[in-house]
Amino acid sequence: MKKIRNFCIIAHIDHGKSTLADRLLEFTNTIQVTTGQMLDDMDLEKERGITIKSHAIQMEYTYKGEKYILNLIDTPGHVDFSYEVSRSIAACEGALLIVDASQGVQAQTISNLYMAIEHDLEIIPIINKCDMASAMPEEVEDEIVELLGCKREEIIRASGKTGMGVEEILTAVIERIPHPEGDEEAPLQALIFDSVFNSFRGIIAYFKIENGVIRAGDKVKFFNTGKEYVADEVGVLKMEMVPRKELRTGDVGYIISGIKTSKEVKVGDTITHVARPCSKAIAGFEEVKPMVFAGVYPIEAEEFEDLRASLEKLQLNDASLTFQPESSLALGFGFRCGFLGLLHMEIVQERLDREFNMNVITTVPNVSYMIYDKQGEVKEVHNPGGMPDPTLIDHIEEPYIKASIITTTDYIGPIMTLCLGKRGELIKQEYISGNRVEIFYNMPLGEIVIDFYDRLKSISKGYASFDYHPDGFRPSKLVKLDIMLNGEPVDALSTLIHFDNAYDMGRRMCEKLKELIPRQQFDIAIQAAIGAKIIARETIKAVRKDVTAKCYGGDVSRKRKLLEKQKKGKKRMKQIGNVEVPQKAFLAVLKLD
Repeated sequence: MKKIRNFCIIAHIDHGKSTLADRLLEFTNTIQVTTGQMLDDMDLEKERGITIKSHAIQMEYTYKGEKYILNLIDTPGHVDFSYEVSRSIAACEGALLIVDASQGVQAQTISNLYMAIEHDLEIIPIINKCDMASAMPEEVEDEIVELLGCKREEIIRASGKTGMGVEEILTAVIERIPHPEGDEEAPLQALIFDSVFNSFRGIIAYFKIENGVIRAGDKVKFFNTGKEYVADEVGVLKMEMVPRKELRTGDVGYIISGIKTSKEVKVGDTITHVARPCSKAIAGFEEVKPMVFAGVYPIEAEEFEDLRASLEKLQLNDASLTFQPESSLALGFGFRCGFLGLLHMEIVQERLDREFNMNVITTVPNVSYMIYDKQGEVKEVHNPGGMPDPTLIDHIEEPYIKASIITTTDYIGPIMTLCLGKRGELIKQEYISGNRVEIFYNMPLGEIVIDFYDRLKSISKGYASFDYHPDGFRPSKLVKLDIMLNGEPVDALSTLIHFDNAYDMGRRMCEKLKELIPRQQFDIAIQAAIGAKIIARETIKAVRKDVTAKCYGGDVSRKRKLLEKQKKGKKRMKQIGNVEVPQKAFLAVLKLD
């Protein structure tokens, strides 16, 4: 146990975590020198250059003649995947905090750092990308000293590209990070921090042993679900899985026990022996709270069950995805899914398409609201279709968040304008160092959901970083905006929106739909309504034949007769015809700005 070190790498998005992790693996001869990211093995991760999943891997390193085992977990940096980071932190005793030498400390750096400090991890600060021409290691060191209160000489300068400072990092990991504490004689207690689905072996759970020993062939049970299994195979994670006879306290490894259903493996559960169970589960693991909800529907109605199976398998690999069945008049049967943010939603959609061949329609994302009726009852509503009649509602509360934005002083003006436009309230602003400033806002989550992050990046030329935390519910003047085609409401397009923005939004949605819905043989009226009041309207004119072309001269009543006959036909058509809303229209509504 004295020779084991468990640590993770945390940083803001794009500060070079995965590249530096690759250098560490090369230096310890865990992998041969290769090109590209070794740990980001999903196609999507390679294409976008971001880490989506945490990756665990074991290295061996000889230091001062003694052999050490280092378990490294590389984590994502994007704010949507901070749940992955929190799970990785729970399985470690130390963390490498990486800061980009040319960008300095950013919002996600700070929030991940606080998460690590809450779990009492030993922090090793590292300045990465020191070989770049635009690097400012001196200024960044000042920021880190101010943030952590550490000494200057504790900060390691490194470069993932050239491999500078890698040896110092390994030395620091061995000397500064404490070895895992635990009792090998105690009953087995192992924390599950991740799981993956393998179509041949069933579900493989990754765990870290807090106390006790696990051997292949042991009878184990999962504490929270109470299910019992036989450990067919246990082992450690290198570039592939390496089976071992036994794993002892402090080890990080995997277990295969032929589990078939995804409900039985919960991330954060505790594994223990059937014969000698531990008295309580390992604490300190919070359930994930989805922020954004959207309906996911199969394009073909008969693919509903396939979609359910795909979502369950995906949920194993991504514990922060939640879903429940729902139905819609326009789209049939589907699921209401909860995501951590918009990027998360986009990634889930992409993965459904690539890994499971599921083509899906996603509705407008929204957040959950608390609705209080006149009897004082409370109801949580995730989609506008579930809203009670407006006459019964006393008031509606919507979720608020506390947002922190770090940027340079040049962009304070436009960023404040953006936040005020999204109904934000300024709490305070603090100058970090030089010309960098941190601005704190209280904002409604619903305003951020659709395009806030994209617009923040574009107005600050990429120099603003953003992070947020939930901050309770507050009463708000919200109305349900319905979109109607020929008097029929399309439930997939209805949204809950603040009263002040409703008129503008309704008008823009009607204009957009007019461009996207193809013309029919009859007139289509597109209307936006709040309750019974129509606030905007556009009409798509019918495609019609020129029936009066063959008349010239003569009495006007001949033309009138033909036009009246055509008018009757169009009216009859309108009664039996229905309007198909193309998938493009659902997506365009998201990107109205």
